[in-house]
Amino acid sequence: MNKLDTRELIQRVEQRAALSSEPSAAPHLELDHLDTLWLQVTGTLCNLACLHCFISCGPKNDNHDMMSVEQVDEAIDRAVEEGVKEFYFTGGEPFMHPDIETLIERALRHGPLTVLTNGILIDEDLASWLGETFRRARYSFDVRVSLDGTTRSENDALRGRGTFEKILAGIDRLVAAGLNPVITVTTCHAELGGREGRQKFFDLLAERGIQRPRLKFLAPFKIGREERRGGGYQDYERLRKGDLDDQARQALQCSSCRMVTSEGVYPCPILIEEKDARMGDKLDDGLKAIELDHPACYTCFVEGVTCRT
Repeated sequence: MNKLDTRELIQRVEQRAALSSEPSAAPHLELDHLDTLWLQVTGTLCNLACLHCFISCGPKNDNHDMMSVEQVDEAIDRAVEEGVKEFYFTGGEPFMHPDIETLIERALRHGPLTVLTNGILIDEDLASWLGETFRRARYSFDVRVSLDGTTRSENDALRGRGTFEKILAGIDRLVAAGLNPVITVTTCHAELGGREGRQKFFDLLAERGIQRPRLKFLAPFKIGREERRGGGYQDYERLRKGDLDDQARQALQCSSCRMVTSEGVYPCPILIEEKDARMGDKLDDGLKAIELDHPACYTCFVEGVTCRT
Protein backbone atom coordinates (compact mmCIF):
# COMPACT_ATOMS: atom_id res chain seq x y z
CA MET A 1 0.00 0.00 0.00
CA ASN A 2 1.41 3.35 -1.05
CA LYS A 3 1.32 5.77 1.88
CA LEU A 4 -0.11 8.44 -0.40
CA ASP A 5 -3.23 6.33 -0.68
CA THR A 6 -3.80 5.97 3.06
CA ARG A 7 -5.80 9.13 3.79
CA GLU A 8 -8.06 8.61 0.81
CA LEU A 9 -8.63 4.99 1.80
CA ILE A 10 -9.53 5.85 5.40
CA GLN A 11 -11.98 8.53 4.25
CA ARG A 12 -13.62 6.11 1.84
CA VAL A 13 -14.03 3.40 4.47
CA GLU A 14 -15.37 5.86 7.06
CA GLN A 15 -17.87 7.29 4.59
CA ARG A 16 -19.11 3.86 3.61
CA ALA A 17 -19.54 2.84 7.25
CA ALA A 18 -21.49 6.01 8.01
CA LEU A 19 -23.85 5.45 5.09
CA SER A 20 -24.75 1.89 5.95
CA SER A 21 -25.16 0.12 9.27
CA GLU A 22 -25.51 -3.26 7.59
CA PRO A 23 -22.35 -5.38 7.84
CA SER A 24 -20.76 -6.38 4.55
CA ALA A 25 -19.09 -9.70 3.95
CA ALA A 26 -15.33 -9.64 4.30
CA PRO A 27 -13.17 -10.24 1.24
CA HIS A 28 -11.54 -13.60 0.65
CA LEU A 29 -7.85 -13.89 -0.09
CA GLU A 30 -6.30 -16.84 -1.88
CA LEU A 31 -2.89 -18.19 -0.88
CA ASP A 32 -0.93 -17.18 -3.97
CA HIS A 33 2.17 -19.12 -2.95
CA LEU A 34 3.75 -20.14 0.34
CA ASP A 35 6.77 -17.84 0.25
CA THR A 36 7.14 -17.33 4.02
CA LEU A 37 6.74 -19.68 6.98
CA TRP A 38 6.45 -18.25 10.48
CA LEU A 39 7.06 -20.48 13.49
CA GLN A 40 5.99 -19.54 17.02
CA VAL A 41 8.86 -21.53 18.47
CA THR A 42 8.39 -20.46 22.10
CA GLY A 43 4.64 -20.06 21.86
CA THR A 44 3.35 -17.21 23.99
CA LEU A 45 6.06 -17.58 26.64
CA CYS A 46 8.17 -14.44 27.01
CA ASN A 47 10.49 -12.93 29.61
CA LEU A 48 8.63 -9.62 29.22
CA ALA A 49 4.96 -8.65 29.36
CA CYS A 50 4.94 -5.58 27.11
CA LEU A 51 1.90 -3.34 27.40
CA HIS A 52 1.44 -3.15 23.62
CA CYS A 53 1.86 -6.87 22.84
CA PHE A 54 -0.88 -7.85 20.42
CA ILE A 55 -0.84 -11.50 21.55
CA SER A 56 -0.34 -10.75 25.26
CA CYS A 57 2.85 -12.80 25.59
CA GLY A 58 4.47 -13.04 29.01
CA PRO A 59 6.04 -15.27 31.66
CA LYS A 60 2.65 -16.77 32.56
CA ASN A 61 0.99 -17.08 29.14
CA ASP A 62 0.96 -20.72 28.05
CA ASN A 63 -1.89 -20.52 25.54
CA HIS A 64 0.62 -21.69 22.95
CA ASP A 65 3.30 -24.04 24.27
CA MET A 66 6.87 -24.17 23.04
CA MET A 67 7.19 -26.09 19.81
CA SER A 68 9.24 -29.26 19.95
CA VAL A 69 12.17 -29.80 17.61
CA GLU A 70 10.07 -32.44 15.86
CA GLN A 71 7.17 -30.02 15.33
CA VAL A 72 9.47 -27.40 13.86
CA ASP A 73 11.17 -29.96 11.61
CA GLU A 74 7.84 -31.22 10.34
CA ALA A 75 6.59 -27.73 9.48
CA ILE A 76 9.85 -26.75 7.79
CA ASP A 77 10.03 -29.96 5.74
CA ARG A 78 6.46 -29.53 4.52
CA ALA A 79 7.04 -25.86 3.69
CA VAL A 80 10.13 -26.78 1.68
CA GLU A 81 7.98 -29.12 -0.40
CA GLU A 82 5.74 -26.12 -1.14
CA GLY A 83 8.70 -24.02 -2.28
CA VAL A 84 8.97 -21.72 0.74
CA LYS A 85 11.55 -18.94 0.36
CA GLU A 86 12.21 -17.79 3.94
CA PHE A 87 11.58 -18.61 7.60
CA TYR A 88 10.86 -16.54 10.70
CA PHE A 89 11.17 -17.60 14.35
CA THR A 90 9.12 -15.63 16.84
CA GLY A 91 7.38 -16.00 20.19
CA GLY A 92 7.21 -15.05 22.90
CA GLU A 93 10.93 -14.80 23.18
CA PRO A 94 12.68 -17.30 20.86
CA PHE A 95 15.91 -17.34 22.86
CA MET A 96 14.04 -18.88 25.79
CA HIS A 97 13.78 -22.11 23.78
CA PRO A 98 16.30 -24.65 25.15
CA ASP A 99 17.00 -25.95 21.63
CA ILE A 100 17.05 -22.62 19.81
CA GLU A 101 20.54 -23.17 18.38
CA THR A 102 19.48 -26.52 16.92
CA LEU A 103 16.34 -24.95 15.46
CA ILE A 104 18.29 -22.10 13.89
CA GLU A 105 20.78 -24.48 12.30
CA ARG A 106 18.04 -26.70 10.88
CA ALA A 107 16.10 -23.81 9.35
CA LEU A 108 19.25 -22.39 7.77
CA ARG A 109 19.80 -25.66 5.92
CA HIS A 110 16.74 -24.84 3.83
CA GLY A 111 16.54 -21.07 3.45
CA PRO A 112 16.98 -17.55 4.87
CA LEU A 113 15.99 -17.11 8.51
CA THR A 114 15.07 -14.16 10.71
CA VAL A 115 14.74 -14.45 14.49
CA LEU A 116 12.61 -11.85 16.29
CA THR A 117 13.74 -11.04 19.83
CA ASN A 118 13.70 -8.40 22.54
CA GLY A 119 17.47 -8.80 22.77
CA ILE A 120 17.66 -9.08 26.56
CA LEU A 121 18.87 -12.70 26.64
CA ILE A 122 21.68 -12.10 24.15
CA ASP A 123 24.80 -12.41 26.28
CA GLU A 124 28.35 -12.50 24.91
CA ASP A 125 28.38 -16.27 24.38
CA LEU A 126 25.10 -16.26 22.47
CA ALA A 127 26.12 -13.22 20.43
CA SER A 128 29.39 -14.94 19.51
CA TRP A 129 27.53 -18.08 18.40
CA LEU A 130 25.07 -16.01 16.36
CA GLY A 131 27.94 -14.18 14.68
CA GLU A 132 29.65 -17.45 13.77
CA THR A 133 26.37 -18.86 12.47
CA PHE A 134 25.85 -15.74 10.36
CA ARG A 135 29.29 -16.05 8.79
CA ARG A 136 29.08 -19.73 7.92
CA ALA A 137 25.40 -19.92 6.92
CA ARG A 138 24.59 -20.81 3.35
CA TYR A 139 21.55 -18.53 3.45
CA SER A 140 21.04 -15.06 4.90
CA PHE A 141 20.51 -14.89 8.65
CA ASP A 142 18.99 -11.90 10.42
CA VAL A 143 18.24 -11.02 14.02
CA ARG A 144 15.48 -8.46 14.63
CA VAL A 145 15.50 -6.65 17.97
CA SER A 146 12.48 -4.74 19.26
CA LEU A 147 13.08 -1.26 20.69
CA ASP A 148 10.19 1.13 21.25
CA GLY A 149 11.81 4.41 22.13
CA THR A 150 15.00 6.42 21.86
CA THR A 151 14.99 7.13 25.61
CA ARG A 152 14.55 5.08 28.75
CA SER A 153 11.20 6.69 29.51
CA GLU A 154 9.76 6.06 26.03
CA ASN A 155 10.78 2.42 25.79
CA ASP A 156 10.32 1.37 29.40
CA ALA A 157 6.77 2.75 29.48
CA LEU A 158 5.88 -0.10 27.11
CA ARG A 159 8.46 -2.83 27.76
CA GLY A 160 9.12 -2.51 31.48
CA ARG A 161 11.56 -0.81 33.81
CA GLY A 162 15.22 -1.26 32.93
CA THR A 163 14.63 -2.82 29.53
CA PHE A 164 16.03 0.10 27.50
CA GLU A 165 19.60 -0.42 28.68
CA LYS A 166 19.31 -4.22 28.48
CA ILE A 167 18.03 -4.13 24.89
CA LEU A 168 20.76 -1.73 23.80
CA ALA A 169 23.36 -3.95 25.48
CA GLY A 170 22.08 -6.91 23.46
CA ILE A 171 22.29 -4.86 20.27
CA ASP A 172 25.85 -3.83 21.13
CA ARG A 173 26.86 -7.48 21.61
CA LEU A 174 25.37 -8.46 18.26
CA VAL A 175 27.24 -5.67 16.50
CA ALA A 176 30.49 -6.61 18.24
CA ALA A 177 29.96 -10.19 17.01
CA GLY A 178 29.70 -9.02 13.41
CA LEU A 179 25.94 -8.81 12.96
CA ASN A 180 23.93 -5.79 11.89
CA PRO A 181 20.57 -6.39 13.58
CA VAL A 182 17.32 -4.96 12.32
CA ILE A 183 15.78 -2.67 14.95
CA THR A 184 12.00 -2.95 14.97
CA VAL A 185 9.95 -0.06 16.35
CA THR A 186 6.24 -0.21 17.09
CA THR A 187 4.99 3.34 16.80
CA CYS A 188 2.78 3.44 19.89
CA HIS A 189 4.35 6.84 20.58
CA ALA A 190 2.83 8.50 17.53
CA GLU A 191 5.54 11.13 17.23
CA LEU A 192 8.13 8.39 16.62
CA GLY A 193 6.37 7.40 13.41
CA GLY A 194 7.08 10.73 11.74
CA ARG A 195 10.23 11.89 10.03
CA GLU A 196 11.77 13.58 13.05
CA GLY A 197 10.93 10.68 15.33
CA ARG A 198 12.49 8.18 12.97
CA GLN A 199 15.61 10.30 12.68
CA LYS A 200 16.07 10.01 16.45
CA PHE A 201 16.50 6.26 16.08
CA PHE A 202 19.11 6.69 13.37
CA ASP A 203 20.94 9.17 15.61
CA LEU A 204 20.76 6.81 18.60
CA LEU A 205 22.24 3.91 16.65
CA ALA A 206 24.91 6.11 15.07
CA GLU A 207 25.98 7.18 18.57
CA ARG A 208 26.55 3.49 19.36
CA GLY A 209 28.82 3.05 16.36
CA ILE A 210 26.28 1.46 14.00
CA GLN A 211 27.19 3.09 10.70
CA ARG A 212 24.56 1.41 8.54
CA PRO A 213 21.49 1.17 10.78
CA ARG A 214 18.59 -1.02 9.71
CA LEU A 215 15.21 0.07 11.04
CA LYS A 216 11.70 -1.28 10.61
CA PHE A 217 8.67 0.70 11.81
CA LEU A 218 5.36 -1.04 12.49
CA ALA A 219 1.94 0.34 13.32
CA PRO A 220 0.43 -1.09 16.53
CA PHE A 221 -2.33 -3.67 16.28
CA LYS A 222 -5.23 -2.80 18.58
CA ILE A 223 -5.71 -6.28 20.05
CA GLY A 224 -4.24 -8.14 23.02
CA ARG A 225 -2.72 -5.85 25.64
CA GLU A 226 -2.57 -3.00 23.17
CA GLU A 227 -6.37 -2.90 23.12
CA ARG A 228 -6.38 -2.31 26.87
CA ARG A 229 -3.55 0.22 26.66
CA GLY A 230 -4.53 2.32 23.67
CA GLY A 231 -8.10 1.31 22.83
CA GLY A 232 -9.60 -1.12 20.36
CA TYR A 233 -10.85 -0.91 16.80
CA GLN A 234 -13.81 1.19 15.72
CA ASP A 235 -16.76 -0.42 13.96
CA TYR A 236 -15.73 0.93 10.57
CA GLU A 237 -12.23 -0.52 10.84
CA ARG A 238 -12.93 -3.70 8.88
CA LEU A 239 -12.38 -4.75 5.32
CA ARG A 240 -15.34 -5.41 3.08
CA LYS A 241 -15.83 -6.86 -0.36
CA GLY A 242 -14.63 -4.43 -2.98
CA ASP A 243 -11.82 -2.97 -0.87
CA LEU A 244 -9.06 -5.03 -2.45
CA ASP A 245 -7.70 -4.70 -5.96
CA ASP A 246 -5.10 -7.08 -7.37
CA GLN A 247 -2.20 -4.94 -6.18
CA ALA A 248 -3.53 -4.81 -2.62
CA ARG A 249 -4.10 -8.57 -2.57
CA GLN A 250 -0.50 -9.22 -3.53
CA ALA A 251 0.80 -6.71 -0.99
CA LEU A 252 -0.94 -8.37 1.96
CA GLN A 253 1.53 -10.79 3.50
CA CYS A 254 -1.15 -13.40 4.21
CA SER A 255 -1.36 -14.00 0.46
CA SER A 256 2.01 -15.75 0.69
CA CYS A 257 2.64 -16.72 4.34
CA ARG A 258 1.34 -18.93 7.12
CA MET A 259 2.07 -19.23 10.83
CA VAL A 260 2.58 -22.55 12.62
CA THR A 261 2.42 -22.88 16.41
CA SER A 262 2.18 -25.82 18.80
CA GLU A 263 -1.60 -25.40 18.55
CA GLY A 264 -1.92 -25.51 14.76
CA VAL A 265 -1.73 -23.26 11.71
CA TYR A 266 -2.91 -19.64 11.37
CA PRO A 267 -2.97 -17.10 8.52
CA CYS A 268 -0.32 -14.82 10.01
CA PRO A 269 1.63 -13.95 13.20
CA ILE A 270 -0.97 -11.41 14.33
CA LEU A 271 -3.96 -13.68 14.87
CA ILE A 272 -2.72 -16.68 16.84
CA GLU A 273 -4.79 -15.73 19.90
CA GLU A 274 -7.95 -15.44 17.81
CA LYS A 275 -9.73 -18.81 18.00
CA ASP A 276 -11.69 -18.24 14.80
CA ALA A 277 -8.42 -17.70 12.91
CA ARG A 278 -7.14 -21.23 13.54
CA MET A 279 -7.11 -23.09 10.22
CA GLY A 280 -6.30 -26.62 11.40
CA ASP A 281 -3.69 -28.87 12.98
CA LYS A 282 -1.04 -29.00 10.27
CA LEU A 283 0.46 -26.70 7.65
CA ASP A 284 -1.51 -28.51 4.95
CA ASP A 285 -4.72 -27.26 6.59
CA GLY A 286 -3.56 -23.69 6.01
CA LEU A 287 -2.86 -23.98 2.30
CA LYS A 288 -6.18 -22.44 1.30
CA ALA A 289 -8.00 -19.14 1.04
CA ILE A 290 -8.82 -17.06 4.12
CA GLU A 291 -11.48 -14.51 4.99
CA LEU A 292 -10.13 -11.10 6.00
CA ASP A 293 -12.77 -10.60 8.67
CA HIS A 294 -10.65 -9.42 11.60
CA PRO A 295 -10.05 -5.71 12.35
CA ALA A 296 -6.29 -6.36 12.41
CA CYS A 297 -6.56 -7.06 8.67
CA TYR A 298 -7.63 -3.42 8.32
CA THR A 299 -4.39 -2.25 9.91
CA CYS A 300 -2.30 -4.35 7.54
CA PHE A 301 -4.23 -2.97 4.57
CA VAL A 302 -4.38 0.71 5.52
CA GLU A 303 -0.86 0.95 6.97
CA GLY A 304 0.78 -1.28 4.37
CA VAL A 305 2.06 -3.49 7.17
CA THR A 306 4.20 -6.54 6.58
CA CYS A 307 5.88 -8.44 9.38
CA ARG A 308 8.65 -9.52 7.01
CA THR A 309 12.08 -8.02 7.51
